[in-house]
Amino acid sequence: MKPRLLSAVLAVSWLAGVEARALEASRDRMAWWREARFGMFIHWGLYAVPAGEWQGRRDEKIGEWIMKHFQIPIAEYEGFVPRFNPVKFDARQWVQIARDAGMKYIVITSKHHDGFALFDSKVSEYDVMATPFRRDILKELAQASQQAGIRLGFYHSILDWHHPDAQGPAFPNYEKAKNPNWPRYVESYMKPQLKELLTGYGPVAVLWFDGDWVGEWSDAQGQELYRYVLSLQPELIVNNRVGAGRQGLKGMSKQGSFAGDFGTPEQEVPPTGLPGVDWESCMTMNDTWGYKHFDHNWKSPEKLVRTLVDIASKGGNFLLNVGPTGEGVIPEPSVERLQAMGRWLKVNGEAIYGTGASPVAAPAWGRITRKPGRLYLHVFDWPQNGTLAVDLAAAPKKAYLLADPAHKPLAARLEGGALRISVPAAAPDAIASVVVIEE
Repeated sequence: MKPRLLSAVLAVSWLAGVEARALEASRDRMAWWREARFGMFIHWGLYAVPAGEWQGRRDEKIGEWIMKHFQIPIAEYEGFVPRFNPVKFDARQWVQIARDAGMKYIVITSKHHDGFALFDSKVSEYDVMATPFRRDILKELAQASQQAGIRLGFYHSILDWHHPDAQGPAFPNYEKAKNPNWPRYVESYMKPQLKELLTGYGPVAVLWFDGDWVGEWSDAQGQELYRYVLSLQPELIVNNRVGAGRQGLKGMSKQGSFAGDFGTPEQEVPPTGLPGVDWESCMTMNDTWGYKHFDHNWKSPEKLVRTLVDIASKGGNFLLNVGPTGEGVIPEPSVERLQAMGRWLKVNGEAIYGTGASPVAAPAWGRITRKPGRLYLHVFDWPQNGTLAVDLAAAPKKAYLLADPAHKPLAARLEGGALRISVPAAAPDAIASVVVIEE
């Protein structure tokens, strides 16, 4: 073989080895995340002070965007800083709420689009230390999470309506004009803040970027930022909004875009799932992410549990949001719904955590998740005739109710090309009852 050809072959072989090792490393990093399936999103910041209302007007959209929606000048928005004093904030209580709900990780806003940081940033004075509260919220959450065995991640906005080198000068239409000083913002402000987060708060589970649509950002910058944050914490998981290749609120990356580890559908669930792709649906419990005092359009516990089941049945994760008040309290309607989800998961968690997507299309009566050697039939509509029909052509080794501690076998037979399981007259759970099939 000629030397030049040999060099080319060796180079290709080396590159293939690098890509294989990177893929294996990604699988290792993602293992806990795929096991977790359920996490808490927390949107909190200065916008909790106006709580969706400013100068007699109500923000009928999403509350954390109030600065942009009402075109509030930077100097006036900064007036919320001395009013941010969440004296009722209790990191351990928040973590306990997540843990009791059956959530395995938390992602909180370190900095939203308004530019205000919830942590003690040495590269900025526009942070929680400038408020009367003067406590590093993220530091307290990191300590409480580690003690409780809950993983902690940070949401960080790429854009910044406040910073003079970012979108700040574009007022009153934030984001309208590109800032020629953007590279300086990235290198002298955004990256240093990310370095603070990744070197001062222990192991960070997830970096959840947003603001990727801003005109100054590109997928090439996102790929470079992805490599940068992983150089600081190699076990970190990063969402695909680190780049600029996302397809709107559907949340998945366009073909050829590869920055990030998982897709981010927002307020929706992919209809048929995304085989072979990691994704996480983020959703609100009412209509908004940040706290709005007049938003009472709460989803029911039934809706939330069934959404979790639907997502797991398609191989995804569910990141469910809470928006604490300006006092630092997670609203009671949110807590009540999380408690209901926790009660359901305490009985049925085996059918969610660590499961994969259903091997068959979603049945009319509910959803299916699976683990090696087992199928979990999540029955939303309990059969009135006492027989659950499943589109499977093989008889199980055993079928039983997950809620039955004794795992008493249920009669099962093949009939008419389908598996038919005899079930009790009454559903064990009004929201979703789980029948286990051992294959």
